Amino acid sequence: MILNVYFLGIGGIGMSALARYYKNAGAFVAGYDLTPSELTRNLESEGINIHYQDDPASIPAHITENMKDTLVVYTPAIPADNKELNWLREKGYDIIKRSVALGRISENHTTLAVAGTHGKTTTSTLLAHILQHEGPGCTAFLGGISKNYHSNLLLSDSPFLVAEADEYDRSFLQLHPHSALITSADADHLDIYGTHQAVKEAFALFASQIVPGGNLVIKKGVDIPLHVSSHVKRHTYHYQEPCDFYAMNHTIGEGGLFTFDLMLMGQKVKGCRLGIPGRINVENAVGASALAYLNGISLPSLKKALESFRGVSRRMDVRYKTQGCCYIDDYAHHPNEIRAAVLSVREWFPGEKITGIFQPHLYSRTRDFAGMFAQSLDLLDQVVLMPVYPARELPIPGVSSEMIEAMLTVKEKYILNASQILDFVKKERPRVLLTLGAGNIDRLVEPIVDCLKELKL
Repeated sequence: MILNVYFLGIGGIGMSALARYYKNAGAFVAGYDLTPSELTRNLESEGINIHYQDDPASIPAHITENMKDTLVVYTPAIPADNKELNWLREKGYDIIKRSVALGRISENHTTLAVAGTHGKTTTSTLLAHILQHEGPGCTAFLGGISKNYHSNLLLSDSPFLVAEADEYDRSFLQLHPHSALITSADADHLDIYGTHQAVKEAFALFASQIVPGGNLVIKKGVDIPLHVSSHVKRHTYHYQEPCDFYAMNHTIGEGGLFTFDLMLMGQKVKGCRLGIPGRINVENAVGASALAYLNGISLPSLKKALESFRGVSRRMDVRYKTQGCCYIDDYAHHPNEIRAAVLSVREWFPGEKITGIFQPHLYSRTRDFAGMFAQSLDLLDQVVLMPVYPARELPIPGVSSEMIEAMLTVKEKYILNASQILDFVKKERPRVLLTLGAGNIDRLVEPIVDCLKELKL
């Protein structure tokens, strides 16, 4: 019986959801992380013991004195030389990766999994909202903080479990879902996979693990070598191209919100209004609606849930909006995500000057996609590049934000560090501002909001 759970890297978005789950189940939960954050502060306020020095002596006695009843969960972001991880291994603790823990929990549920190199956080959060708001409820492990529920964890007695199926480190192969949706399978995490083909093969293997009698919903045009059981029903979805699930008659209104007709296997739901802006989110809504519909949610219920959805923090997240200025923060860290975000914003603000501040995430990704990053960022009118956020990596010689800057054709381009950003905002007084990236650029969001308020833009 698991009485205690100890997390190495507890501040990660997926790890923190698991910590909350085990805490709610009655376990003693504690953990280590490298630095404090809003997420770790929230966990501490919920009664979870967290420390920030890599020292086995800091591990609570509940853990060190009860090895037999303790589970240790770690994230792949924890380095191999972590002192606590190695001490726990030497002592013989039961140590598993985050993905294994989620896989074990999902075994006792009807799991609906959302995978894809882009869009999975918003899509899975919307799917969970549909089930929670208009259906039987669900337990959900989300890759972002839901703005409807102010958490990355939903709990329910319902048999349904919604999981964001993460392809990093092949984590999603721990899941055997009843229904799965694949939004995309672009080249990414090449530090793990090596080639784009290997990425595609991993997604194909994930799809093959859908249980007999289940459903696969895949975006039309996503090219992966599927070998799914004949006992699994296959469906396609798209933003607007006719297929099993798509949207039509799109109009964009106040606040960048879309109204559209939703087509679900020949049935039309007229006048759907999505509660968050952006063309890309209409496509995400089609995917979420498809999985919800296939799992028993009625058409009127879908329409209600789409309108009441408030989105996810750091996903096309409107942080400041007045007549003279709009500031949007987004987690986009792959060239295709940046392209989708910028085009969505440009559709919302045609003819306006759009400024983007981008922090590249990982040296390997910067090296592999520098040219593609430049092409996507060239869709902006003004580009600010911050230094590369290394995350789990050591620097790679010759790889920096200057690689991207040299390939940009946009005339107004700058490389600035974090301490220079607020002065830039004060000087430029942007009308439409985007911050983009998966690193610690999020720590600039509140200061930028405060700056814009002070400027009274």
